[in-house]
Amino acid sequence: MDLLRKRLSEKRLRHSLLVAERALLLAPKYGADPGKAGFAGLVHDICKCSSPEEQLQTALTGGIIFDKNLEASPALWHSAAGFVYIRDELGVTDGDILNAVRYHTSGRGGMSPLEKTVYMADLTSADREYPGSVWLRRLTEEEPEKALAYSVQWITGDLREKGLPVTKETGDLLEEYKDVVVTCPIEERE
Repeated sequence: MDLLRKRLSEKRLRHSLLVAERALLLAPKYGADPGKAGFAGLVHDICKCSSPEEQLQTALTGGIIFDKNLEASPALWHSAAGFVYIRDELGVTDGDILNAVRYHTSGRGGMSPLEKTVYMADLTSADREYPGSVWLRRLTEEEPEKALAYSVQWITGDLREKGLPVTKETGDLLEEYKDVVVTCPIEERE
């Protein structure tokens, strides 16, 4: 906690605590280890408050290779930097925890139960408020795979609508769930 307090703003620390709490709740629904889920949720944004330049440098120095879409998406850099930071500075060697941090924003095809847990915990933590957030939280608890399908379809559609790039990892996840149809009811879009 001392390290997180040093590295994160008060708002980001609160978010990380809520993601860890949510990850503990969702872990059994996705078949993930709750201890790993809580820890990964806690550290998932450990590099979020670093400057974009520092995030990029940490990721590149740590051996992360950016494709053109990832390079054009600075909002995703903290995930790659977080992977490198917890591996190199905290000594985390568990590949599943490392990947849960690495792909908590973009997702990827073939996600492990822990990766799915942290991805959805981040998206549906109690501090997230967007149209349909209450409905998506409920869906995640009732039908976690459908919630994941809806999320990647919604996020990808939103990125494309805004003219922003979709990373290969997100595209792979979308491909995996392309045949799952889930619609947020109009009355739930607050």
